[in-house]
Amino acid sequence: MIFPERPGSWGYGAEPAQRVFADIIREIAKDETAFVIVSDNTEAKAREMLDGCANIEILNIPSDDSWARDVAPTFVSDGSAVRGIDWQFNAWGGEYNGLYAHWEKDNALASRFCELAGYDFYDAQHFVLEGGSIHSDGQGTIMVTESCLLSPGRNPQLSKEQIEQELCKYLGGEKVLWLPRGIYNDETDEHVDNACAFIRPAEVVLAWTDDENDPQFALSKASLDYLESVRDAKGRMIKVHKLPIPDAPVRITGHDLAGYTFEEGEDEREVGERLAASYVNFCFTNGAVLLPQFGGENKESDERAVRIMEALCPERRIVPIDAREIIIGGGNIHCITQQIPK
Repeated sequence: MIFPERPGSWGYGAEPAQRVFADIIREIAKDETAFVIVSDNTEAKAREMLDGCANIEILNIPSDDSWARDVAPTFVSDGSAVRGIDWQFNAWGGEYNGLYAHWEKDNALASRFCELAGYDFYDAQHFVLEGGSIHSDGQGTIMVTESCLLSPGRNPQLSKEQIEQELCKYLGGEKVLWLPRGIYNDETDEHVDNACAFIRPAEVVLAWTDDENDPQFALSKASLDYLESVRDAKGRMIKVHKLPIPDAPVRITGHDLAGYTFEEGEDEREVGERLAASYVNFCFTNGAVLLPQFGGENKESDERAVRIMEALCPERRIVPIDAREIIIGGGNIHCITQQIPK
């Protein structure tokens, strides 16, 4: 994880977000080592907030923001060795529709992390990819969205087939599933990790709404129809569990907006803007599911999501996390975490 500080993502000096990040780090550290990336500006604050917490390693590496899923290495394993992959990062679209004007530190972070943490890594800087835009079942199936990976801001020089080849080459994949869409108004061009996630091989949760007037309905229905029409890399049909989005859209408030300081060239927010809130953006630890909760008008839908995940993942404890301070930054728990396999 990367301790937050960017003024255009995390309001009010980032302190509200830092408290939530610290809560998540402590939960992760109950089950595994948590690497926390800090800057010169945040190191003292992170050490203070995490004081007394075991299983934490703090590394000082420059970054532009805190989306570890997208800028930290994607890790792969052959069962004995573990290596990172250093994809090219261009702030979710580069000159075409990137979300900020400068991303050099973020793009350099993956290789630097591997060097400091002692991991070999593949140089994939020729290929633009964010970790949140891919999911894997660990058995050869890679899941992505067309809206993201086929965006002109990623790899416009490559065909869909060539993109598949790169994914399979680096991730050990045998088959790529192309969901058509993700979550409505998702500024990452609809990352898959906000819309659909494996809970085990051949079984996924899909963000859903029954409200046919909600703009999310058509997007989720297109993905459901697709998932029901394909098989995974092992030839299995995919079991789809619907995980409803919050009943009340989560929106930027005047109070939220007053806390931001935007840089020139950075995507700015506005009051009333609908955020891409989804319960699918959870994080697995070795023993738990860290599940976003949005509060306020969504108390009932928060509780419903907990019940669904308890039934689907009985082998793990479900840990509800108040995640509104993360979603107003643009993502959620999965987006700010990146796992390293044993």
